[in-house]
Amino acid sequence: MPHAALTTLYEETSARTLALWRNAPGIGETMQSDYYDKTRFAPATGIQPLLSAALRVLLEEVNTLAEGDPLADAMPLNGLHFTFLAVTLPLYQRQQRPEKLAELLEIWEAYRAMPTCISELQLVALPGQLLLAGIPDSDSAAARKALAQRLLRSGWRDEITARYHNTPLPPPFWHSTLLRYRAQRLPEPWREFFLTRRQQRYGAVSAPRQLVMTNYNWTQVDTLD
Repeated sequence: MPHAALTTLYEETSARTLALWRNAPGIGETMQSDYYDKTRFAPATGIQPLLSAALRVLLEEVNTLAEGDPLADAMPLNGLHFTFLAVTLPLYQRQQRPEKLAELLEIWEAYRAMPTCISELQLVALPGQLLLAGIPDSDSAAARKALAQRLLRSGWRDEITARYHNTPLPPPFWHSTLLRYRAQRLPEPWREFFLTRRQQRYGAVSAPRQLVMTNYNWTQVDTLD
């Protein structure tokens, strides 16, 4: 997706969320389960960048606001990551390896260890989540599209289709989820948090791409490549 189109997509996404919030002041129904199985692991590709001073402050603010709220699942400081492409839903135990790992490693060889840079980092609001999203470099955008196409032609087709069943493939957003709130909508303190930071930009991140087995928020990661 071109730079301008992705910028517009982020702005329009937040605008739709703000409109929904205005019409729905409460949090709505709470979720009876988590967004993802927290005990299982999945093969995924992505980057784990170092925290800049600005990102460290942002994550500390998120975690401070989430403290003591059982519905708020905030990104720990050691979990910041940007998924390049997830391969499956969380299906595996910590030390388990996928049956078709050899095929995945062969496919991944063309994409591994190359740097991905994501710039113009900004907050994007979903009804019950806050994202840190940005603009990828053109090489990474092309590589993600090519990797998705390769996986769809491979023995991993069913798994990756299930992982992205409600999202285009490759997914349009380049982001890290800073907050998952286990309700239909964020409560007022989080809405205010977003509004006061909506126009802020948090620089760029860059790191080599990895293929890993990871839990849902990348706080427990085992390298596969």
